[in-house]
Amino acid sequence: MLPTLPPRLLLLVFATALAVPSSATSADWIHWRGPEMNGSSRETNLPGEFNPAAGVKGNVLWSAPYGGRAAPLVMGGRVYVLQGTGVGLEESEQMVCVDEKTGKLLWTYRFNVFHTDIVSTRLAWAPLTGDPATGYVYAQTTGGLLLCLDKEGKLVWQHNLTEEYGRASGYGGRIPSPIFDSGLVIVGMVSSSWGDFSRGTNRYVAFDGKTGEVVWWHDAGFPSKETYCSHPVVAVINGQRLLISGGADGYLHAIKVRTGERVWTYQICGGAANGAPIVDGNYIYATHGDENPDGGPYGRLICLDASKLDKNGKPTIVWDFRKSIRFGLASAALSDGRIYVPDDAGDLHCFNAKTGKPLWKYRYANEVRGSPLVADGKVYIMDVQRRMMILTLKGNEKPDEVETFEYRFKEPKGIYSETNGTPIAVNGHVYFVSAANLFCLGVPDAKPETVKYPPLPEETPFKEGAVAGVRLFPADVVVKPGETVQFKPVFVDANGREVKNTRTDAKATWTIPLPAKTPTGAQPPALVGKLSDNGQLTVAALPPAQQGYVEFESGELKAPRARVRVAAQIPWKQDFEKSPEGSSPGGWVNANGKFTVVKLPDGNTVLMKNNNDPRPPLAKANAFITTPDAANYTIQANLMGTVVRGGMGDFGLINSRYSLILDGKTDPDSKKRQLRLVSWEARPRITKVVDFDWQPDVWYTAKLVIEHKEKTAVVRGKVWKKGEAEPTAWTVELEDPSPNRVGAAGIYGYVTNSTAIETGSNCYYDNIIITPDAKK
Repeated sequence: MLPTLPPRLLLLVFATALAVPSSATSADWIHWRGPEMNGSSRETNLPGEFNPAAGVKGNVLWSAPYGGRAAPLVMGGRVYVLQGTGVGLEESEQMVCVDEKTGKLLWTYRFNVFHTDIVSTRLAWAPLTGDPATGYVYAQTTGGLLLCLDKEGKLVWQHNLTEEYGRASGYGGRIPSPIFDSGLVIVGMVSSSWGDFSRGTNRYVAFDGKTGEVVWWHDAGFPSKETYCSHPVVAVINGQRLLISGGADGYLHAIKVRTGERVWTYQICGGAANGAPIVDGNYIYATHGDENPDGGPYGRLICLDASKLDKNGKPTIVWDFRKSIRFGLASAALSDGRIYVPDDAGDLHCFNAKTGKPLWKYRYANEVRGSPLVADGKVYIMDVQRRMMILTLKGNEKPDEVETFEYRFKEPKGIYSETNGTPIAVNGHVYFVSAANLFCLGVPDAKPETVKYPPLPEETPFKEGAVAGVRLFPADVVVKPGETVQFKPVFVDANGREVKNTRTDAKATWTIPLPAKTPTGAQPPALVGKLSDNGQLTVAALPPAQQGYVEFESGELKAPRARVRVAAQIPWKQDFEKSPEGSSPGGWVNANGKFTVVKLPDGNTVLMKNNNDPRPPLAKANAFITTPDAANYTIQANLMGTVVRGGMGDFGLINSRYSLILDGKTDPDSKKRQLRLVSWEARPRITKVVDFDWQPDVWYTAKLVIEHKEKTAVVRGKVWKKGEAEPTAWTVELEDPSPNRVGAAGIYGYVTNSTAIETGSNCYYDNIIITPDAKK
């Protein structure tokens, strides 16, 4: 999606050079694991117990009714929390900002949840990040929005990661946090969009922190096992500034922060690597709770030396702990030469960080999600069952139960009362969330000392003109037919820092390349447009939707290809008669590999939902046709399903994040099939179901429209047999008091009965028409 603010110009210009932040002070806590990104704080004189009922006398300086699941963010004298809020039709997420000293509410920014299987008990689990220089706060939401808000709660820019890039999310709420560094907001996700990004895999994308324009992509390249929540860290190793993160593919990935170039990968598990890594000097510590690549016991805590790469370019192992202990759901902490890591069963383990020797374990819970904070000789940690523990550390000895403080929260009636957050400690105070409240703990009348954290190690010295590579800016654009965009080559040194191009004899070449062939061997067409010798691209007015790439070479240097999507504009119509069999619609997101053009026995060429893979991201998919800012339109299409082995699929239309779905299952009560109107399918925020006994092998026409009112929206859908007169009455409708005002038009398909060896039912789409609604 184009950044909301500032408005997008037809001619994109190059952004200013990216600044590298200086060493952090304790005034801000912009990474969920702290300034050193290791789960520890250097604050002192922190409370070892608290009692909310006693207020300040109980070391509770203030509390505010803004609970959540993730660590708070403290920046510029303000505390920020991401949380789920509301019930029923009002259920959503919001960012909350309060005054750091008093807890007074300053503002809230609310947004809906959509396009996800994540349920309400797992909302808002991705921590926030921020830029102290601008005061901007960044969030990845459950519905797939990447938001940039200023300190007053005003939207600066946003992207819809799902509708623009095909982000996937699973039931469990596992969503990685964005991270801010070097002027960039970097976010990881499992995605499947178009072209060479059609395959679902772990990818990382960097946006300019001020404008939201795409600076680089990184495709990890390995098959994803499941969704994941490894929150990345930034480190300098061997003079290189790196982003390091676990992935949905079971690998640790080290990527150059400024360019997205791969430095190394290391497989640590056979499933998703969810724990956040820790970096201490050249050592990287990582955990998981899954099977190991080479077999043996489940679970692992490993220490790698990233300054010493083997002949395969992999970090070398310092030590490796495997004892059938799963470290899969919480992240570790590092302090004073010791690693503290909770296992999934509720034991907190302490290891010697240098040798990997187990020192002790302490039973504190039966169910664990939150990660430990180590500060002032204590460990602050929560279990899932509404308890907060404060353990007094005794070096290499196990903490004494007598000296351990425990508090069980009493949440208001109606609040789902898990505690999954991670405490933070900054400016002499401890901040954390329960399910219902945000707390600030501190010793009364104590004066916090200024705490300085060591900066990251120095990068290799900068030398102007030391050209080592080149990238294109912007790296990914969405344009209209006939629009012009300016690309600029950015020459960089070995660490990704921009340098002047002193290679005056190197020939510069701009090209529009052919895309790679599809798995079936088909050759997709190149982008249709004109590319000048200074990087100015003007895409053709026809076709009305397409995609492709721009390449740049300078002598022996070749930039990663820039991605160009020409998105369909409203009004829009497609009947697939001129589309090659085996292809997917150009300019769509998340269609490649999931929807394919086929010719039916009657000679009609239509689009079919692929039905040969039972894996959820392939069996069930949304394909998006327009950009996410589309609004005030009607979508209509012809739909037909077939019966295979007694089953039928679910399929339908998408308008502004509402879906009209022909449900292939037969209702056990009415003995009829049904028509569903949903927005957030995992929760009944918007769910209206009516009996509509549609039949197999019969074409129907479906229509979905939203009537926007001042505070609400009326969502209406109708379905009738193709060729018959359109009925006056709507088949299903409802009024949404918290409406989605915009959203990409698209189609939905879910083949529920495919297997590894048998294809499932067929879902066909034809004559898709998107028209603007009449202005009132």
